[in-house]
Amino acid sequence: MPTALQHFEQAMAVPHIRLLGDCRCCQIRILELCQQFPQGITDQVIQNDMPHVEPQKRAMAINRLLSIGQLDLLRGTSGLLYRMKDTQTASKMKGSDNQEKLVYQIIEDAGNKGIWSRDIRYKSNLPLTEINKILKNMESKKLIKAVKSVAASKKKVYMLYNLQPDRSVTGGAWYSDQDFESEFVEVLNQQCFKFLQNKAEVARESKQSPMVQRNSSFASSHEVWKYICELGISKVELSMEDIETILNTLIYDGKVEMTIIAAKEGI
Repeated sequence: MPTALQHFEQAMAVPHIRLLGDCRCCQIRILELCQQFPQGITDQVIQNDMPHVEPQKRAMAINRLLSIGQLDLLRGTSGLLYRMKDTQTASKMKGSDNQEKLVYQIIEDAGNKGIWSRDIRYKSNLPLTEINKILKNMESKKLIKAVKSVAASKKKVYMLYNLQPDRSVTGGAWYSDQDFESEFVEVLNQQCFKFLQNKAEVARESKQSPMVQRNSSFASSHEVWKYICELGISKVELSMEDIETILNTLIYDGKVEMTIIAAKEGI
């Protein structure tokens, strides 16, 4: 036999379900779904959860949440996704126009590897002057930050302010307090090149066949790493990955080449 309290809860449950047709109740339920699925929900998820609500009322609720900055509209592999925006970001984005919201979404999608302003322009179809204005405004609000990339020290990538940059961007050991240690990288760059240059000269002086000289001029990344460590020019411990990043910049600059010798990667 149900208790009086159980009768009360059941009686209250019926009007709660019926009231989902109201726009405000739709908004609340959509936000609850977004909390349940933080990666985002599709229109189909909303429709399945509220099958008796008219499509027009669902659309009104979604548009209202988007307009007041409580939801983000994203493009996923399965189509459009709705995701709850954190309150701090929502507060900072309040008053932003659609262009700024679009640029923010593009930068957010790039994750901790960041994105060049050139690529933002390509994805947004906005004029570069407008993009630069938007980026400067969002930087001032600490929504995003510009990070110098080790792959191109004169260029910057943009990412969300609270993200820790990927090693492919920072270069690992020579990135400190969001500042790229360009002088340190240049010293490493020069010393790595000097080591390979000396190895090539020794190979030439060996008077062996051209093929043997060429093979002898190559060094493994481990050999270069060992040489740099023995020089003692770094205040921090450098990994093989750090040295390989420097060697890659030499490859990009056309100063050295990479080849495969006996199933080992050498430079």
